[in-house]
Amino acid sequence: MMKRRLPWLIALALILVLSLFVLRSLHARKLASATSTASRAPAMLELAPSDVVPATQLELARTLNVSGGLKAVNTAIVKAKVAAELKTLTVREGDAVKAGQVIGQLDTAEVDLRVQQAAQTAESSRAQLDIAQRALDNNRALVAQGFISSTGLETSISNQTAAQASYRAAVAAVDLARKSVVDTRLVAPITGTVSQRLAQPGERVAIDGRVVEIVDLSRIELEAAVAPEDVGAVQVGHRARLQVDGLADSVEAKVARINPSTQTGTRSVMVYLALTPRPGLRQGLFANGSIELDRRKALAVPVSAVRVDQPRPYVFVFDNGKIIERVVTLGGRGEADVGGQREAVVEVTSGLVDGALVLRSSVGAVRGGTAAYLATTAGASAPAASAAR
Repeated sequence: MMKRRLPWLIALALILVLSLFVLRSLHARKLASATSTASRAPAMLELAPSDVVPATQLELARTLNVSGGLKAVNTAIVKAKVAAELKTLTVREGDAVKAGQVIGQLDTAEVDLRVQQAAQTAESSRAQLDIAQRALDNNRALVAQGFISSTGLETSISNQTAAQASYRAAVAAVDLARKSVVDTRLVAPITGTVSQRLAQPGERVAIDGRVVEIVDLSRIELEAAVAPEDVGAVQVGHRARLQVDGLADSVEAKVARINPSTQTGTRSVMVYLALTPRPGLRQGLFANGSIELDRRKALAVPVSAVRVDQPRPYVFVFDNGKIIERVVTLGGRGEADVGGQREAVVEVTSGLVDGALVLRSSVGAVRGGTAAYLATTAGASAPAASAAR
């Protein structure tokens, strides 16, 4: 009985195994089909409002980049006019001084002695002049009486003239010595701030020795070297915007002067930009910025939105729910107000229409044809829900 049932049991087992294999194959195909369908479904890229910027007609300012160090227009070096010991110096770095203010004193011992010496020499010259004058008066009387010849009178006249000249020279020497006393006072020639103390009390200072440097910070200029091919477009009065080291906000400036000569070696031309006075400006600070050469209306986009990793520049445009790659032709560059902020922009002469939404570089790497939607504050998830359906 068992021998008759065995073939049937084996056949039944084979049928069960085959059925299980078929069911597993169908299930695997179903999973593969679902995975393939999911992979083919386009992903929706969410774009924030800050990720796009409209290409629009902007007031494009053509600019020229400049950089250099700041320098005060008015600076002064207080020097010693006489050789003497520095007795006092009442100012230090950072102190404010006014024009005509006495800021130090040199020792007057030597110049006082020179004044006395010059005064005594003048007295001696005065006595010699008196003697020569009396001799001249006597000789004139003798000539009139016929006791001496006219030759003796001429000699007396010459002696009196020489004595008078010597006296005048001695008087001038007295005045010069007295001026040296006045020169021992160190006086600020301009109103400003002390930037350097170049000598200390107790030191002997030579004639024209540097004692104090004073800087007037009310007028600060940027000295910028401009290439010969660019300086022709720069004119006195052109406005500029500069970024100064240590200052968070930009500083307004304008071209004040242009050097008529080139610099030896570089052949560049120095352009001087007068900065608008403001706290924090110091001589020697580095500044960089741009001079506005001219303005004109042009279709423009931010420079950062243009991609150049291909042979021709291109941009990504958001249009009808997709990101589209557009090859563009660029024109001049400059600066303009975009969304309330000053940005570097570039003119687009072809490839875009006015109002096209261009993706900023903040979006990162994307592909043309990618489905996308522009998120808003209200209903940002609506496109995602629609895509899920």
